[in-house]
Amino acid sequence: MGHALAAVYLVWLLNLYNFMDGIDGIASVEALCVCLGRSAQLADRACGVGTSAVAAGDGGGWLHYWNFPPARIFMGDAGSGFLGIALGLLSLQAAWVEPQLQWNWLILLSVFVVDATWTLGRRLLRGDKVYEAHRSHAYQYASRLLGCHLPVTLVVGAIDLFWLLPVALWVGLGSLDGFTGLLLAYVPLVLLAIRFRAGQQEVATAG
Repeated sequence: MGHALAAVYLVWLLNLYNFMDGIDGIASVEALCVCLGRSAQLADRACGVGTSAVAAGDGGGWLHYWNFPPARIFMGDAGSGFLGIALGLLSLQAAWVEPQLQWNWLILLSVFVVDATWTLGRRLLRGDKVYEAHRSHAYQYASRLLGCHLPVTLVVGAIDLFWLLPVALWVGLGSLDGFTGLLLAYVPLVLLAIRFRAGQQEVATAG
């Protein structure tokens, strides 16, 4: 059962990372912040700290040179899928060593998990063809509302570093149980997803 759940988890992370790679820099910023956060948390453990640091360096280098808004080159399905799988494998490796560490990964990845899952859930309930391309994620609505990608990408990084990382550290120190930490991370993000109309049907415009 555990292996089956791990396979589903990896497939979902691969796909949600692909779904969320829709504006300049957002996937790189997420990978950078998540891996830096994990490296900081695992500094006194041998649970993938070196690999997390390398992944953070890769994400940061790509972001700085090619992908920072306005992007010169886009990551594409191969790049975003690789990041999703890599982060999933790192989280499973950490959970194999210390099962409670899985909570930290789920907290740090909250922005992508909540937006992608909420959007897909609403589209499934509405009967949309979920395999068809769309632009109904919260981050996509937000970028259209603001007229550019940069503010949304920066806000995602700020949420990762100033909200989700402290919650993950709190759980990692054992001062907060994992499920409560997950609720603290997810509930505000669900409210943001609702505020920015995640999964709401797009209105066609003339021209």
